[in-house]
Amino acid sequence: MSTHSPNLLSRLSLALASFFSILSRPGFAADVERLRREGWPAPVAPVAAAPAAPVAPVALVAPVAPVTPPPAPAPQLAPETAALQLLGLLQREARFIDFVQEEVQAYGDAEIGAAARVVHEGCRKVLREHFTLEPVRAEAEGSRLTLQPGFDAAAVRVTGNVVGQPPFTGTLGHRGWRASETRLPKLGQGHDASVLAQAEVEL
Repeated sequence: MSTHSPNLLSRLSLALASFFSILSRPGFAADVERLRREGWPAPVAPVAAAPAAPVAPVALVAPVAPVTPPPAPAPQLAPETAALQLLGLLQREARFIDFVQEEVQAYGDAEIGAAARVVHEGCRKVLREHFTLEPVRAEAEGSRLTLQPGFDAAAVRVTGNVVGQPPFTGTLGHRGWRASETRLPKLGQGHDASVLAQAEVEL
């Protein structure tokens, strides 16, 4: 509590302010009345602060080693023998390698078309005999469809204006192909699959 005594002007200003506060604020008037009746409360002796309790030592916790994610699986190589075997079948039935290796600029469209028909028939024969093929999507090409979140990105390729996250709605441009069964012939012991077509020697 302050022991400073205000001067006459300060006391006059305080009296006027108190007068209007007593008239307009009933709670303030009740406090003034109680102060006049009971007097100013005796100062309260400060309470000594209790000594702080000793802090128990904190046991050190060994740092947790970061979890190392498992290594990504190494990419698998396609079986080389099977690829060479298929290429050999296409050469045997459709003369595929001969056709692709030929320089066709000197030939007319009719000649190239006639040769392509033979290659087409042979390649189709190989596919039908050694593979069972089915479309990836059952919808008709040109139809509208919606790819929901979690769609198989390995089986469906999204093209065009790809913005944001699925679902994506678009037009099916190609149904895709999936091999549901493979029937390549078994190779004999010592067979060299790298020989795609034997050299021919006429005697």
